[in-house]
Amino acid sequence: MKVFDIHTHTYPEKISEKAVVSLNAFYNFVCEGKGTYTDLEGQAADNCVKGYLLFSVATNPHQVPKVNDSIAALAEHSRSQGYLTVGFAGMHQDYEDFEGEVNRAIAMGLQGIKIHPDIQGVDVDDPRLFRLYEIMEGRIPLYLHMGDDRPQYRFSEPKKLAHALECFPKLEAVAAHLGGYKASEEAIEYLAGNDRVWYDTSSALWYLTPERAGEIIRALNPEKVMFGTDYPVKNPAGELERFFAIPGLTEREREDILWNNAVRFLRLEERAKELGL
Repeated sequence: MKVFDIHTHTYPEKISEKAVVSLNAFYNFVCEGKGTYTDLEGQAADNCVKGYLLFSVATNPHQVPKVNDSIAALAEHSRSQGYLTVGFAGMHQDYEDFEGEVNRAIAMGLQGIKIHPDIQGVDVDDPRLFRLYEIMEGRIPLYLHMGDDRPQYRFSEPKKLAHALECFPKLEAVAAHLGGYKASEEAIEYLAGNDRVWYDTSSALWYLTPERAGEIIRALNPEKVMFGTDYPVKNPAGELERFFAIPGLTEREREDILWNNAVRFLRLEERAKELGL
């Protein structure tokens, strides 16, 4: 078994504890991980994890370059340890130079952009993001936290992503948390069947029954779903246990969700072969 964890957040050691406390407060839960790359990698061997997608969130425009420098360096370090690791840049809706920072991020080896609409306080289809999407479409994908059932956090409704994709017909996106954190029904209604949308399992399996998780994966298309932990929210051991409890998936579909789909989405086939994976 090979596992690619497509959804991980890590923070520098000096701020990781504070970042985890903030996550706990925002979502009213208790994160399982410490929030550091050292802790994340320390769990890899026991859980067959061979690769990661790393990203962080820019909560204000001034953080953007520092966040991206940090993620690029961390992804390079992870690759030096033999992992099939990729980093995505963070971006804030009020950053002044989208094009310059996107180009700089790509030059550093970052392969996409991550936005957390709820924490950043911006709708997925806010016009402030349209110039960013224009720069990205046809070049690099967009990774989004999606969904919430709390009325004050409806920035990332699946219908808003559907609208953005209508406006930018070459934009490719990942709708995290099976298309919507506690809002997967909306994802099925607005996003299912769109070939430019991918999904991950992160922060979904712990609140869904295995049976319902399987139904949602089938509705969204198992070929477009990727395994993720949302570390430090969850550690890989528990998420893998929950994943293997989902009924109705074929052995090939499980292999695809755990590894093949992520490698295909990130276009890592050649690099994986070089590493013997």
